[in-house]
Amino acid sequence: MDFLSLTIFLPLVGALLMLALRKEADKAAKMVALATSTLTFAASLVLFFGFDRAKGAYATGLADLLQFEVNKPWIETLNIHYHIGLDGISLLLVMLTTFITPLCIWGSFKSIKQGVKGYYLAFLILETGILGVFAAMDLVLFYVFWEAMLIPMYLLIGVWGGPNRVYAAVKFILYTMVGSLLMLVGILWLYFNAVPGEHTFDLVRIFQLGQIPVEAQAYLFGAFALAFAIKVPMFPFHTWLPDAHVEAPTAGSIILAGVLLKMGTYGFVRFCLPLFPSAAHDYAGLMMLLAVIGIIYGALVSMMQTDMKKLVAYSSVSHLGFVMLGLFAFNMQGMQGGTIQMINHGLSTGALFFLVGVIYERRHTRMIADYGGIAKIMPKYATIFMIVALSSIGLPGLNGFIGEFLVLVGAFKTSPTYAIFAASGVVFAAVYLLWMYQRVFFGEITHDANKKLTDLTTAEKVILVSILVFIVWIGVYPSTFLSISENSVAMVLTRLGG
Repeated sequence: MDFLSLTIFLPLVGALLMLALRKEADKAAKMVALATSTLTFAASLVLFFGFDRAKGAYATGLADLLQFEVNKPWIETLNIHYHIGLDGISLLLVMLTTFITPLCIWGSFKSIKQGVKGYYLAFLILETGILGVFAAMDLVLFYVFWEAMLIPMYLLIGVWGGPNRVYAAVKFILYTMVGSLLMLVGILWLYFNAVPGEHTFDLVRIFQLGQIPVEAQAYLFGAFALAFAIKVPMFPFHTWLPDAHVEAPTAGSIILAGVLLKMGTYGFVRFCLPLFPSAAHDYAGLMMLLAVIGIIYGALVSMMQTDMKKLVAYSSVSHLGFVMLGLFAFNMQGMQGGTIQMINHGLSTGALFFLVGVIYERRHTRMIADYGGIAKIMPKYATIFMIVALSSIGLPGLNGFIGEFLVLVGAFKTSPTYAIFAASGVVFAAVYLLWMYQRVFFGEITHDANKKLTDLTTAEKVILVSILVFIVWIGVYPSTFLSISENSVAMVLTRLGG
């Protein structure tokens, strides 16, 4: 059975079923969405446990790494195929997506009261788009999925977001589309020129037979890298992110930080580095510099925030700077660190957004100054918040440590100067997260409304503990996940000449 296609399109099937429901059938829409996303996670577990971690040792291209591959003609006149498959890196990101989505849907049950059916419809379509991006091995198919996820995310922000939701949604889609159009030009160049004597969008064949001139690589790298840098987002293309995060509903912020931003970092690993190695080496210094600037800038701006959600949003710029620094270190430690840090950020920052959403639903304010002393009222909430904050800081024994440590080791081997400056980001993260924690949870309860707060509900505890399991698992025994991506990272390094 083709479990990869099932995993990708099962959310879309759920969305189609939801269309048959009456507009007022809110409870049924919630149940369909939750059941569909949970079944999608179950289907992805078959992929996870069926994945052969030993396959692809000494691989030089995707053909040696791909598993669960499906390749069928789609638009034969243009040689476009429905070609999907997973390597270790894309498998980890597929699992992250299928794990986070049902938690987002379940966590939205109380907060979304208007347009319930449309909200969950958009969420399921979004999941299919994201999963398709990570599995597509045909460039047109990749582009279709890449663009398909824009509309549901635009709606989630623009319809169910905060007061400035329309501005944030338009800004999000304009930034993303500008980058996407340049990437489309690059895709067309590859179709006509990458493989001598053949017009193909097939990424596997381009890996095997592609002959991309060095002089063309610089332009192609730029076309693809701009699209991916906007999506990450890297400094200075990050300005759309805080608006989108702050205005999006809680679950929208979680899926945006947890998964959508990883489409950008994944794009660098899948396209920019292995397809354009000469240009990647030429631009490596610039990319590492921008990554370090992003780490420090994001952390410093986070310190200045008075809104908890905006603080977490700017922290994403800083943490994803570590991912990019690791990827462009061009060694095993750095790239493995960058890869696992994609997963770590999705878990830790996703949990932080959920925790901010929990308190916002009770008090309808995210301002740090409106709280104080709530650890006395919400001890379970305070405990989980502290663990997640420490994981985001990079405390040994939790997931953030292994990712940041590997990134800094890899960066130090390439450029000690960049590594030293990047390490300051770890210190700054401790400052802005622990300072925020102190002001929110300790001290005197100065607002009467805070005395009436209730601690975590059963559903909230289940959602957060589910994430904590992986936060601790990766921190204590990271080889479970590092072994999955090792051969894929080695292939990228081989193509880079490392």
